[in-house]
Amino acid sequence: MARTGRRPGPGRTREKILAAARSQFAKSGFESTTIRGIAAGAHVDPKLVLHYFESKEGIFQAAMDFPFDPAQAIPELLRPGLDGLGVRLARFFIDIWDSPAGVRAHAIVRSMVTSESAAALMRDFVSREILARVAQALELDHPQVRASLAASQLIGLAMLRYVVKVEPLASAPPAKLAAWIGPTLQRYFTDPHATRP
Repeated sequence: MARTGRRPGPGRTREKILAAARSQFAKSGFESTTIRGIAAGAHVDPKLVLHYFESKEGIFQAAMDFPFDPAQAIPELLRPGLDGLGVRLARFFIDIWDSPAGVRAHAIVRSMVTSESAAALMRDFVSREILARVAQALELDHPQVRASLAASQLIGLAMLRYVVKVEPLASAPPAKLAAWIGPTLQRYFTDPHATRP
């Protein structure tokens, strides 16, 4: 009699693919990583990678395991317009990092200090998935430069608040912290001089 039902171990296969993806993204960056390369690293067929994650963007987001989907979150941040975007963006990140779901983000931020792989993943995720989407949607000049400048502020804030725990940043209420850092983010997105040498 033939066996029926699901094959054993789909969770292990998915985890193998994610491990291979994290390694590939960290080593090669988002642009140079391919579905075939991830599949080879996990010793699976490329179709299986697409079965679990649908696209390279899907596996990248799963590899980061961030508690939100940028494709949905960014339009919400942008809907009210450019006015106040810096404060909204700062508050959005602080609220994510402060939430129980932000624990994975804390682990990645801590790992960035000692692991180039973790640093590369975070760099690509924040720059490409979040800030580049914001800059592109606003049709600004030098979007990558502006995105990188804003990323430097947000990653620096995460390091000082959650890893090094520098006061008053570590214990400041989210609204106050967003009010402090928001104008700097706003400048990076709106000031024409921010991208000039």
